[in-house]
Amino acid sequence: MSGSQCCENPPTLNSGCGEGHVEELGGLSCYISGSPDSKLSILLVSDVFGFEAPNLRKLADKVAAAGFYVVVPDFFYGEPYNPKNTERPLPVWIKDHGTDKGFEDAKPVIEAIRSKGVTSIGAAGFCWGGKVVVELAKNAYIQAGVMLHPSLVTLEDIQAVKVPISILAAEVDNISPPELIKQFEQALNAKPQVDSFVKIFLGVAHGWTVRYDNQDQVAVKSAEESHKDMLDWFFKYVK
Repeated sequence: MSGSQCCENPPTLNSGCGEGHVEELGGLSCYISGSPDSKLSILLVSDVFGFEAPNLRKLADKVAAAGFYVVVPDFFYGEPYNPKNTERPLPVWIKDHGTDKGFEDAKPVIEAIRSKGVTSIGAAGFCWGGKVVVELAKNAYIQAGVMLHPSLVTLEDIQAVKVPISILAAEVDNISPPELIKQFEQALNAKPQVDSFVKIFLGVAHGWTVRYDNQDQVAVKSAEESHKDMLDWFFKYVK
């Protein structure tokens, strides 16, 4: 997370965007999209900019349209990272919003989702959220995980994963560079009991899946390709 890439292209947050609604679930405010009657749920864990990012909510709605009950928690308690706040630079901000706390906060949210009759849960994490998802995957709180341009994830984390995991990474990424992603792939290949999918997207940079410019058709196409790969993984394992 020390690299500047995790903070590039910050979204313009909008509390009213998306086709879903916000409600409390498991002690956190959550953006909810999709039918509450679905037995299949997807937890989306945001990057440092939080759950009001329009592209993230648009993706949540897309996943919901595929038949899932989608939950996007506000893991930052109304204080997403704000690059304009010079009094709270990222190294200071993250002391109050560590991924370890995100992992702990995700547990009651998952319990609340299951209490609705959901029988299978997947989780996708972006940047900061990738670390939360790998912790959930290490402890089998979910049926499948997807990490998109993850941050803070270590080789030891990958070696401890217990559920099917997909890693969608960027070619231009100084936080999780292709060399590290290839180490992750080798570690997963050494665990045939855990199915995995690893893909490095060429010509894109860290954050491309949710922090793209909607006017840039090439960027949109790359992001949508990652979204399809994510959904295909969930279709396969969250059922």
